[in-house]
Amino acid sequence: MQEFFQILTNIKFNWSIIETIAVFFSVIYVVLAARESIWCWVSAFISVSLYIHICYTAKLYPETGLQIFYLIMAGVGYYMWNKQNKEEIKEWSVFTHLGIIVLGAILTFFIGFYFATYTDSVMPITDSFTTIFSLIATYMVVKKVLGNWLYWIVIDLVSVYLYFNRDLHLTSLLFFAYTIIAIFGYFSWVNRMKING
Repeated sequence: MQEFFQILTNIKFNWSIIETIAVFFSVIYVVLAARESIWCWVSAFISVSLYIHICYTAKLYPETGLQIFYLIMAGVGYYMWNKQNKEEIKEWSVFTHLGIIVLGAILTFFIGFYFATYTDSVMPITDSFTTIFSLIATYMVVKKVLGNWLYWIVIDLVSVYLYFNRDLHLTSLLFFAYTIIAIFGYFSWVNRMKING
């Protein structure tokens, strides 16, 4: 236990105003999404606009592309959640999820291989994993698929390591908080399905 605290005291925590603002709006986004509030998409728009710059500067190129995708999905999500026939929370079959996981793993390998071979990308496989599965999970949020929260739990835990490795300590803490919020989000949506069902 003493070694653990010694490691923590030796960490030089990296602070940045732009990262702090991005983290703030990212937390607001996830909390509002868990509550099924349409305003989550406005917070998402602000945070991902800042993270485009942050990820590109950190040479996390697949993550930079992911942030651009998030920016587009913030608009799509706002539209989908705001339309008159609002999306209801639903769940996909186990076979659908298995197909998604296999496809995601294949795409992760090929995209990671490309960035490892042809760019100066840092941690390309891990970066590609979080990027590919975040694309899938974001689509699931827009469509209000319950399983999105389970994907986010895994993605967020891997992202803690990814961002910590790139000295984005505040973002690493953000993804640890995301993991906890995703667990609550899952059970919140389960309860909403029971109420609506």
